[in-house]
Amino acid sequence: MALTKSRLRIKKGIRNKISGTAQRPRISVFKSNTRIYAQVIDDENGHTLASASSTELGAAKNTNVELSKEVGKKLAEKAVAAGITEVVFDRNGYIYHGKVKALADGAREGGLKF
Repeated sequence: MALTKSRLRIKKGIRNKISGTAQRPRISVFKSNTRIYAQVIDDENGHTLASASSTELGAAKNTNVELSKEVGKKLAEKAVAAGITEVVFDRNGYIYHGKVKALADGAREGGLKF
């Protein structure tokens, strides 16, 4: 996958400031042209604690804002079941609007605090 130069620069700046711990892991978002994925990551140990994607929900190829919100809710449900309530949000260089914002709103509705 080739990242655009501007997104890679933004991503590096975000990751220099944000890191997930065992008490407050990081939510990392990735979106492709057709899908959206999110993970809860403990960066200290290098473990993924929970993950959710639009493929899990049995969605059609194209992901929209409503489906992104459902992915956020599903991720929050899995994270809360694993005992995680507070996280930091890593938008991964994407602009915080549309699908990325909907995923974050869904995670907040599901019980995560960030």
